[in-house]
This record gives sequence, C-alpha cells and structure tokens, in this order.
Amino acid sequence: MKLSKIIQNIAVKAILGPAGADIEITDVDIDSRRVGKGHLFVAMRGTQTDGHQYIAKAIEQGAAAILCEDLAWMEGNTTPDALTVTVVQVESTMNAVGPVATAFQGNPTDHFKLVGVTGTNGKTTIATLLYNMFRKLGFKCGLLSTVCNYIDGEPIPATHTTPDAIELNRLLRRMDDEGCQYVFMECSSHAIHQQRIGGLKFAGGIFTNLTRDHLDYHKTVENYRNAKKMFFDMLPKDAFAIINADDKNGAFMVQNTKATVKTYSTRSMADFKARIVECHFEGMYLEMDGREVGVQFIGRFNVSNLLAVYGAARMLGQQPDDILLVMSTLKSVAGRLEPIRSAEGVTAIVDYAHTPDALENVLRAIHEVLDGNARPSSMPSQPSPKVITVCGAGGNRDKGKRPLMAQEAVKQSDRVIITSDNPRFEEPQDIINDMLAGLNAQQMKKVVSIADRREAIKTAVMLAVKGDVILIAGKGHEDYQEIKGVKHHFDDREVVREIFQAP
Repeated sequence: MKLSKIIQNIAVKAILGPAGADIEITDVDIDSRRVGKGHLFVAMRGTQTDGHQYIAKAIEQGAAAILCEDLAWMEGNTTPDALTVTVVQVESTMNAVGPVATAFQGNPTDHFKLVGVTGTNGKTTIATLLYNMFRKLGFKCGLLSTVCNYIDGEPIPATHTTPDAIELNRLLRRMDDEGCQYVFMECSSHAIHQQRIGGLKFAGGIFTNLTRDHLDYHKTVENYRNAKKMFFDMLPKDAFAIINADDKNGAFMVQNTKATVKTYSTRSMADFKARIVECHFEGMYLEMDGREVGVQFIGRFNVSNLLAVYGAARMLGQQPDDILLVMSTLKSVAGRLEPIRSAEGVTAIVDYAHTPDALENVLRAIHEVLDGNARPSSMPSQPSPKVITVCGAGGNRDKGKRPLMAQEAVKQSDRVIITSDNPRFEEPQDIINDMLAGLNAQQMKKVVSIADRREAIKTAVMLAVKGDVILIAGKGHEDYQEIKGVKHHFDDREVVREIFQAP
C-alpha cells in the first residue's frame, strides 16, 4: 500500500526524503525487532521506552519509512538531503498510530458492527456474553477480551485487555476476512488514553460502572474517569451509547457524545430495566423488560451486566423474545463467580474481583443467595452458613486500594485470609501488610494472613463446614502467578478441586 494512502487521515507536519510519500509500504510496526524490508516504523513514546531511540535499528532492518515526532535522532547521522528512507513527522505518534494502523489494514471496522465495552467492572462478562449470544443467533462474530480473543470460534490468546493499535488492527482485519458481522471488545482506560482504538468505527459503546482502579497509571480518579469518557466523546452520530443509570458517572460519560444515549437500571426508571424474582447459586429468575427469564448467573451486578447485553442486542436490531431465549442458555465467563462444590457440601466461588467495589459486589451476591435460602427460625439447631474470603492484591499496582480491599472483605465475611495475588516485583508480605494496615483491632480478630496462596486456600477449606461458602478472589480465570518477572502456573480453580478431592 502507498504511504500516502496510509497517512491520509493524520495531520502531518513534514515529509522528508527523496521519494516523499510515493513509496510502497509492506507492513507497519511499533516494535523495531519486528521491522522488515519495506515496513513503516512508528516511533512511539511509551511509559517505559521511547521508540525514537530505535529508529536507526529499524532502518538497519529494512524500514522504508519512519513516522516520528521529532528529528533529533537525525543529528550527526544524516541530513534531509541524504536520507535513504522517507520520514513523516507528526505532532503525536500516539494519536497517529491508530488511524495509520487501521488504514493499512483497509479500515476493517467499516465492514462490520463493532461494539466497545468500558468501565471498571463487567467489561469481560458483557463483551463475552454478547459474543456468545450473537453466535447463537446465527451470526459470525469476533471477540477481543481480557480472557481470550476469538475469531468466530477460533481462540487467539490475549496478553492485554486491549492489544496495541498494530496488533488490534491485524486481528480486526482477520475478523473481516473471516466474514465477521459483529465484533465485541473490551476498551480499557489505558487503551483509550493511549489511542490504541483511534481510527476505529464503533457502532456502539457500553459504560458499566466506575470505581477506583489503575491509579498507578492515571494518578487520580478524575484522570481515570476522563479517560473512559474519551471513548464516548469519539462515538459517531449513528452509534449508540448505553450507560448504567445506577452509577453516578453514567451521565458524565455521555455529556458530549454525538451517539444516541440509552440507559439501563435495576433500581430506577431507565430504557432497559430488570428485577430479581428468585435467586440461587445455580442462577436467578428475572423480570426483564416485562418478561420473565431464568439465567445461569447470580448477583445484582450480574443483572446489570445482563441488562447491558440485552440493551445492546436491542440496539443492534434483535427481537426481545429471541434475546431472552438465548440469554437463558448463556453461562458465566470463566473465573467470574464460578462455583465449585465439594462432596461435603462446601461451595467455593472463584472470582476475578480485584478492586474494592468488585469484591463488595461479589460478597453481596453471595449473601443475597444465602439470605434467600435462610433456614426458618424453627430450626435453631442448624448454624447459619459462614462466608470465608481469601483475597490479596497485585504488586506494582495502585497501593491505595490495598487497605480498602481488606476492609471490604472483612465487612461481609465471617473469616478472611489475606494472601498473595500476583506480587510481581514486590515482596508478598509487604503487600499483605499494606492490606492489614486498613483494619482496626476488632476487625483483625477475624483475619489471618498466609502468604502462600495454595496454603491460604487449603486453610479456608479446612475452616469450612457443610453449607459454608468460600470466596477466592482476585485471579479468576488466570492460570499463573507472577513472581519476580516469572509467571508460574497457578490456577485457583485447579487448586480448589485438588483440595476438595484430597482425603
């Protein structure tokens, strides 16, 4: 593809080099190690490194063109007249990389309906359920999520919630080539702020909720919130924006959007409403949009997630009866409120909850079921079920949420075991100490700390008796534990099953 066509939708400050923009480009890269003959290398300024430092290496490896912000790298090396490559200078390569990547791939989002999901919690569940629903409705679909990416049933392992702009557009092009009619994707605050989704055409967007998260990157809650809002600001006039009316940030998200705004709620007036009729660990009966439906999910927050799915499907032209029929068959996403039962009658719930709000929601969902199934007062000899929570916090991330996580666990649990999550490059005990610092002497009476996560889970199982519920929070679907830069195999679900089966 001609360079001139690739850069036609970005603001260019200067084009240097003998051939100008009239050259053929064979691929686009932001990683100099992947550059080959005829490639366009985009010099990105990242949080860890500056791509401008690798321009010379990219040229050595055969780059035909360079997209960069400044020309300081040329000093002492070459002059504009002596250039052997074309240099395109822009104000911001971060803003340019998305439109460049999608142009090179032939603007794949012009050929199918792309729906983005953003918010602190619920992104994976909503995007995955939409993908599963539309496939069951008979459509070819793509999914871009934290757990795994899919191209109409073909799994593509995910390394980030949202891939970088180059890889993202390669995936979208493959989805287009495979005939996908709908694509559903999580849009993380990092991806929005870093313009990884720049240049994409969205048919709709969904806002789930907003609580404290990723402050190691955004620094303040306001910056984090504003990054989410950027997504709705960029939606076109013919798109839809569905917001959670139960979250005070919902209205803020769509203040400046051009899209058609719709709301969903479990508590107040909204375009899409639902209420819980009955709840068990196996699922719930809901009244949604005036119709009753049985679903294989629990918890009020999952009612919100299902409403977002229902609303998006309606906005995409599907009929209510068809949507609810398929919804009744959908199952929970891996590692999201995933129940595992022992032969002794103990229930373990594995969930990805790694923010204070998510932990609060999961524990509330567990209590909703337990309270709904409470024994009558005529059976005083039967003890009430206990809730035992195992949780930790990730290393090298927002330290401010650590004591809040411990506080939320203690509020709704009978016993709490604070343990290691993904310590990364921190010492597990230091993270545990940060969590314990949020508890007073009275709260500490129900808390024990065990750094070894396997031993922590084993202890929780030993403390539990028939009818009790063990919540193992923080890692969910993850099958590893990251320690000192190395990922060691560790799956909470595997560990629980092994311990449940042990004599």
